[in-house]
Amino acid sequence: MTRLTAPLLIVSGILVGLSLHTVVNCGDANEPDVCSAVIGFSPFCGSLIAFAYEGRGRIALRHGDAKRAVADFDQAIHLDPNRAATFRDRGQAHRQNGELDLAIADYNQAIALDPKLAASYSERGLALAARGDLDRAILSYNTAIRLAPNDAGTRVNRGLAFLASGRAEEARADFEAVLALPERPDGAAHQLARAKLGELGEPRPTNISAPLR
Repeated sequence: MTRLTAPLLIVSGILVGLSLHTVVNCGDANEPDVCSAVIGFSPFCGSLIAFAYEGRGRIALRHGDAKRAVADFDQAIHLDPNRAATFRDRGQAHRQNGELDLAIADYNQAIALDPKLAASYSERGLALAARGDLDRAILSYNTAIRLAPNDAGTRVNRGLAFLASGRAEEARADFEAVLALPERPDGAAHQLARAKLGELGEPRPTNISAPLR
């Protein structure tokens, strides 16, 4: 090995590491340009490029472009069909498009790939509740809460499903449990739980609020 070989290997390793970091984390950027650059010019292929499509899809989802998000998630899943998070994200995009059956199918696949991913059960509960299948929605929320008992949003949504099912006391228990959890900075779950508990204390019928998304 010459004197120049070791430094060149070190530099090459750093560049490869930076490229891998860019591929895997390009979805953290505020604009999709970084992901598009990775897709168009990266020397990597296959499952690594799937991260770039997934990242660009998540950006599109954050910007409200669910149809574009689905297209990118389709590409990511074609390249790497074994990532539960991509199916979960595509399920969210389908749900935002009102394609509830497709969303539920994606959440089911995400769960099959990673049964311990609580978000997949929680979001499947939202899709099932939106379709009017409240009993199955509650069962899905049950598993999400078992896996992530401190998720206030899931508890609020299960409480809303209980209310819609006429199970007011079970709903009350969920809303009270939310108020016992640490409040997140946005406070949306706690605000909704307080509001619904206030309504449950009144003699008039309770109006069912939209679930937290």
